Amino acid sequence: MDHGIRRYRASDEEAWLRCRVLAFLHTAYFDDVQTAKPAVPPPGLELVAADPSGEIRGILDIAIEGETATIDTIAVHPDHRSRGIGRALLQEATVHLFELRVGALEAWTRDDPATLRWYRSNGFAETNHYLHVYADYYSDPAEPDRAIAERRAGLRPIKAFLHATLDEEAAIRERFARVHVCRRFTQDLRG
Repeated sequence: MDHGIRRYRASDEEAWLRCRVLAFLHTAYFDDVQTAKPAVPPPGLELVAADPSGEIRGILDIAIEGETATIDTIAVHPDHRSRGIGRALLQEATVHLFELRVGALEAWTRDDPATLRWYRSNGFAETNHYLHVYADYYSDPAEPDRAIAERRAGLRPIKAFLHATLDEEAAIRERFARVHVCRRFTQDLRG
């Protein structure tokens, strides 16, 4: 193994941001760019996978509320994928979650086939889903108007981010160019 798992440090922030943006670049989250690492309040987990020189190769942030934990970010730098880094981060986190008596680990993600395979291969089951709909003037000038029922004087919609149920999927996909299925995956940690 050419990486070790450790706790995130404030000095990791720039490398954390780079890892995340590069990992998300060719996914449905390509535009979910952070300019500062979001805080993870205690007792949440912030882990990184780093090589011996300290280069960040993977990141994992988990928020914990009661007996449920939620993966806020998991990402592996694209130059280091398929080396078990994501799985190693998840395994280390699971040890901590067990110690904290967390019963379930959840994650929300979109419809990227490799990501869906990863969650399923790591013991997660899909437990909920809905649509993420983007209405973007620059894709189609009429999209934002179609997404908003009532216009306000002086406001011109350029982009809108909306949620919809899956039973509306066919109609939504006919009207908007960018639509993703957002899926919740859950892993029971009680054994």
